[in-house]
Amino acid sequence: MNFSGSIDFSPKIVSALRHYSTARFKSDLIAGIVVGIVALPLAIAFGIASGVSPTVGLTTAIIGGFIVSALGGNSVQIGGPTGAFIIIVYSIIQQYGLEGLGVATFMAGVMLVAMGLFHLGTVIKFIPYPIVVGFTAGIALTIFSTQINDFFGLGLADVPGAFISKWGVYFEHIGDISWTTLAVGAVSLAIIVLTPRISKRLPGALMAIVVVTAGVALLHSLIPEFAVETIGDRFGDMETDLPAPQTFAWDMEVINNLMPWAFTIAVLAAIESLLSATVADGVTGSHTNSNTELIGQGAANIVVPFFGGIPVTGAIARTMTNISNGGRTPVAGVVHAVVLLLIFLFAMPLINHVPMACLAAVLIVVAYNMSGWRTLVAIFHTHRSDISVLLVTFFLTVIFDLTIAIEFGLLLAIILFLRRVTQNTQIKVYSDHLDVAEGTDLSQHEVLDVARGVSIYEIDGPFFFGVATRFDEVMRSTTGNIKPKVRIIRMRKVSFIDATGLHNLEILIKSSQREGIHVVLSGVNEGVRHSLEQAGIDTLIGREKVCDHITKAVAMANTIVAETAEYGKKHKKQLLIKPLVSA
Repeated sequence: MNFSGSIDFSPKIVSALRHYSTARFKSDLIAGIVVGIVALPLAIAFGIASGVSPTVGLTTAIIGGFIVSALGGNSVQIGGPTGAFIIIVYSIIQQYGLEGLGVATFMAGVMLVAMGLFHLGTVIKFIPYPIVVGFTAGIALTIFSTQINDFFGLGLADVPGAFISKWGVYFEHIGDISWTTLAVGAVSLAIIVLTPRISKRLPGALMAIVVVTAGVALLHSLIPEFAVETIGDRFGDMETDLPAPQTFAWDMEVINNLMPWAFTIAVLAAIESLLSATVADGVTGSHTNSNTELIGQGAANIVVPFFGGIPVTGAIARTMTNISNGGRTPVAGVVHAVVLLLIFLFAMPLINHVPMACLAAVLIVVAYNMSGWRTLVAIFHTHRSDISVLLVTFFLTVIFDLTIAIEFGLLLAIILFLRRVTQNTQIKVYSDHLDVAEGTDLSQHEVLDVARGVSIYEIDGPFFFGVATRFDEVMRSTTGNIKPKVRIIRMRKVSFIDATGLHNLEILIKSSQREGIHVVLSGVNEGVRHSLEQAGIDTLIGREKVCDHITKAVAMANTIVAETAEYGKKHKKQLLIKPLVSA
């Protein structure tokens, strides 16, 4: 992380075009066409599930996908709407409307650009994996829940947003299942699942939409009574023109209310895009510029809202489709956006005939793939703290919302991590003898004689706020009523010291000095020494008492004890002589 360095912005498309060839363009062209076809049903489905029209889903994929490919830091990343944002977008629209969604998405875009400018691309990757798995699985279950109405044809006009209430309504209307709609959904689901087994190059979602839509239209023409709800029935005839740019009414109260939502969108977009980029790098052997990728994602989310779009991020499934079909440069992503644009301009009337049950089947498969149940099972065999973080994040995502889930998940992960570090940080106490080679790989052992009155404490780990208080308690409990003359604090394994550690160390030194106890520091590395100097502790203790090795510290402590004992003898002798002389 670097807050003062130069701007790290180098779009991959610039370097790709420097040595571009006709052969490479052919590969990118084929990959872009295939990805565009694959992205079509997903963009439509994500738009509808998010509470907007299919047109909004497509325009988001077109504009957002183009900007991500043109400005991003990954060569094969495909940007667009994803399932992860469905619940967030739906919730924002319910509370603040489409204009509120636009404001939140714009602010999220600004946050993403800022993350990239401040070199936070690598920091985002440090978010604990159980949190990512937990809220991804929670989103998957929530998406699945939202599709029950359309998949089973329950005909519910007003479905509650809350998870428990939603399923309560479903069970109340279990008798209203439309078997015709259920059959259409089941056939669509079967086609999506079975298509990859026939050919991995055929997109199952697109095949289901084409086959089922044609089949339903044919049956309806032969049997007029055979009818299921389509996109056109719910949304009417859709426009085939790209929307004109729009503006927002900026209100500080709305901005303040939307800030947590914007932060959630930004964090989720950063995580998903960088996760997708990392997976892509593992397959292609390339290297993603994380900061540039965040700037590209941010730019897409800044522009898209002005055209009525929803949040954009990197899509793992579409990115992997791009790679498997030969895409190796951002040109493939640009072609994918152009293909979607052509479909939008010339084929939108055909979209009106797609059954809603078919789109529900597409999203159910998306939810299944998002759930990552194998990963869930694997994590349940790891440390209990990881399981706790996963479960808390999962249930908060399902029961409440993603914003609360991320906040509490991160807080719990930090607390459990600090607890684990604190428990693993050992504080050892030595007296009489000390083996210099203990805790090292050295085969030669040097045993130091420690004078009586010298206490040695070794801290094995970082000296931060979680350890500072514990060290103070250990030191005081081992001292008891017998006060040492010298305290040696061995810090060879202290990698860093924070403000609380410095504060507690200062208090210890001052209290020791008041009691006539000398404090010597041993094995201080350069980073810790710098922190001590900045805090003025080296001056407080005396720079000569900050030693680089334990042998020097023990020798100094033994000398101090000897000098103290000699001084005590002389002082006692003088007290005995004075009364005799006066007599």
